[in-house]
Amino acid sequence: MAQKAGQKTAIVVGAGVGGVGTAARLAKAGFKVTVYEKNDFTGGRCSLIHRDGYRFDQGPSLLLLPQLFHDAFSDLGTSMEAEGVELLKCEPNYNLWFNDGECIELSTDTSRMKSVVEKWEGKDGFERYLGFLQESHRHYELSVTHVLKKNFSNLLAMLRPSFLPWLIALHPFESIYSRASKYFWTERLRRAFTFGSMYMGMSPYDAPGTYSLLQYTELAEGIWYPRGGFHQVVAALVRIGERFGVTYKLSTPVAHVNLSSNNRATGITLESGESISADLVVINADLVYAYNNLLPPSAHAKSLSKRDASCSSISFYWAFDRTFPELETHNIFLAEHYRESFDSIFKKHSIPDQPSFYVNVPSRVDPTAAPPGKDSMAVLVPIGHLLDDKGTGLSQDSEDWKALVFNTKATILSTIQARTGANLSAHLVHESINTPMTWRETFNLDKGAILGLSHSFWNVLSFRPRTKHAKYDSLYFVGASTHPGTGVPICLAGSKIVSEQILGRLGMSIPWRTLEDETKNADRLMAYGTRKVGKGELKEIDRVQMKPVVSNLHIVMMLVLLALVLLVLAVEGFEGVGQKARGVVCGGMRMMC
Repeated sequence: MAQKAGQKTAIVVGAGVGGVGTAARLAKAGFKVTVYEKNDFTGGRCSLIHRDGYRFDQGPSLLLLPQLFHDAFSDLGTSMEAEGVELLKCEPNYNLWFNDGECIELSTDTSRMKSVVEKWEGKDGFERYLGFLQESHRHYELSVTHVLKKNFSNLLAMLRPSFLPWLIALHPFESIYSRASKYFWTERLRRAFTFGSMYMGMSPYDAPGTYSLLQYTELAEGIWYPRGGFHQVVAALVRIGERFGVTYKLSTPVAHVNLSSNNRATGITLESGESISADLVVINADLVYAYNNLLPPSAHAKSLSKRDASCSSISFYWAFDRTFPELETHNIFLAEHYRESFDSIFKKHSIPDQPSFYVNVPSRVDPTAAPPGKDSMAVLVPIGHLLDDKGTGLSQDSEDWKALVFNTKATILSTIQARTGANLSAHLVHESINTPMTWRETFNLDKGAILGLSHSFWNVLSFRPRTKHAKYDSLYFVGASTHPGTGVPICLAGSKIVSEQILGRLGMSIPWRTLEDETKNADRLMAYGTRKVGKGELKEIDRVQMKPVVSNLHIVMMLVLLALVLLVLAVEGFEGVGQKARGVVCGGMRMMC
């Protein structure tokens, strides 16, 4: 689509989820957008591996916080259903396998969860489980409203009245494990409800308690999988963007961002030497990589390299000549020495002797992931990241890695067989492997950290790298290592934040915000008004009523209690008058005598 006269131009560096989402939003707002991607595919880590009829999700394989996806498509004037994205519900959520052979099934089915919790913690355990859900629900709702939909462009943003009162309620200064221990009294269930911190690239003993929101969304909203692979979501966003005029340039690596003498981003230079101008640049490449490779050297770039990073992984992608019904779509194998395994990853930055790991069998929920009667399988083994500037991390010596991968594979296969009885090795027909070096070389991930910077308290909110460069105007960032953080739905939320920041600074209208306002107004009318909305007039039975603070019974009891209090006070008052009268009489008699 040709550029219109006077139309503003934007360049997006990187076609990850955040970049694709930002490109579509800016194009809808009137920009002429071009996306430059070093690889020959979109989606970044949210991409697919195909081989001989088998399909593997290279990165994310479970769709959480579904409302954020629905919101993103709605803002762009469409829906996932309209774009051909079909979400399949994974039930159960997980099978959790323990070292002693026990297996716990996590589910959105409350009756099933009641049985699971009471089996291990007795009748009182289920009440505490509901308390855990209540707290994690609060974390979820507060985070979505006050964090995932708001920018934190400076330290004062943390002090805004709409956020500050809720800060303590989010439990950012306590770990997920410590909060879960309040509700679950056995070590088994504490592990079952804290392993999800791995999705943030953190240990449950260090991850802020806020992130129990992940357990909430799994247990309350479910785990979903897009038919055809997670990349179907990205592909749909690409198509939407292209309808708005976005141009994608794949296999086109960027050398550096062009900067003017008055500290303004004016475009990019490709590795081919070609220079392209634009009114603004949005970087979706790994943030630490971008600061150190696409921009001039700076103290800030060096400081980012020293920040705590998330973990890396050895990921196996296995094709089998048969199915393994012993495994569900999502399976977690927890290490016997739970804390020690996380300490090996996040404190020693090494590979645990006995790791906790995740096994995804997409063909269990989506048969198109493998040929009939066969299974595809992805195994993610969290490990430490590569050596950093402080000398901590894993060596990059290729000979060491051959042995490490071989030993890790043997451990995974033997663990799965010992706990489930499934003999995978006898039916493995092909494998692909990603190591920390693969993640770094393919996706420019600093130190091979698959989830970007860590999500400790001092690396989130106003402390996380900003969405706009502090020095260079017209230069913005979106993705895992900037606000609001890592994960596909979180990066989608980030694309909305940075797009609104850009449009706001330029004084341009925000098309989806108008739509949001209209929707909120319609909701208000539906709740409190009587005019027609949608297909018909609001019925009285559907109107939101002013709910009494207390029931009628409580009101009667309170009135009776109040009457009793007044009666007691009255009696005490009369007694006090009587005592004073008796005192006066006795005093008079003494004077007469």
